[in-house]
Amino acid sequence: MRDYGDDVLSGDWRAVGRRVVAEVPAEPGLVVELPAGSDESDGGPSAGWVGAVVHVDAGNVHLENRHGRVRAFPLGPGFLVDGEPVRLIAPRISAAPAARARTASGSFAVADAPARVARASRIWVEGRHDAELVEQVWGDDLRVEGVVVEQLDGADHLAELLVDFAPGEGRRVGVLLDHWVPGSKESRLAEQALARVDARHVLVIGHPFIDIWQAVRPEAVGIAAWPDVPRGIDWKTGTCRALGWPHATPADLAAAWRRVRGAVRGYADLDPALLGRVEELIDFVTGE
Repeated sequence: MRDYGDDVLSGDWRAVGRRVVAEVPAEPGLVVELPAGSDESDGGPSAGWVGAVVHVDAGNVHLENRHGRVRAFPLGPGFLVDGEPVRLIAPRISAAPAARARTASGSFAVADAPARVARASRIWVEGRHDAELVEQVWGDDLRVEGVVVEQLDGADHLAELLVDFAPGEGRRVGVLLDHWVPGSKESRLAEQALARVDARHVLVIGHPFIDIWQAVRPEAVGIAAWPDVPRGIDWKTGTCRALGWPHATPADLAAAWRRVRGAVRGYADLDPALLGRVEELIDFVTGE
């Protein structure tokens, strides 16, 4: 018995002998031909035309001929490219250019910036936590500008340090102090220190917080608010106690600071009262 094979009606019998037509994106500048006498019955354009793609919109391709005339035709089959039949489709949308990178402070990042020799000018902050937070958020900017941040270990010796530093032309000092409010110990120490040097080359400002921890927005840390700590109680210890964090040892307080600092991803996690002061200091020491 003769083997006739599979059912001749199975599969797509209509595709037998049909030529596969390539799909070509209608990119600007592509030269396209419409054969003369094209028939709308095949789903293609109905008139002969040769032109370069100008643009595509609303399902149409706009072709400009050698005389500068532009006509619109529906995308689809019926076109020739280099003599070969094609089906024109809309060009793929290019991915949007990558946004310019920003630093943690919100400034535009400077890629591959050469190392800069440190300026003679300095920014001084009260303690290690202050220095670490400033470095975390503004470190990239400070390295580009060649600005070094140093810690004072408290404001009590500010006057002596300023005298030793001898600020002058090209040798400025910007000082960031805690608890910068009228009548505070810090404001009195700053006034006394400025009286002993050329104050034109020194800028002493501060933030209103008792401790730099409070400059981190509470919601970033996952708390409703920073607690009020009664006078006479170490602020960090009292804060950790009120929040239910371990606080009995220096290691506990160090772990709490890592928790606070780890919540800071960038400038948006800091209070504006700190942001503005640090930016002001950077402008001062780099504006020589």
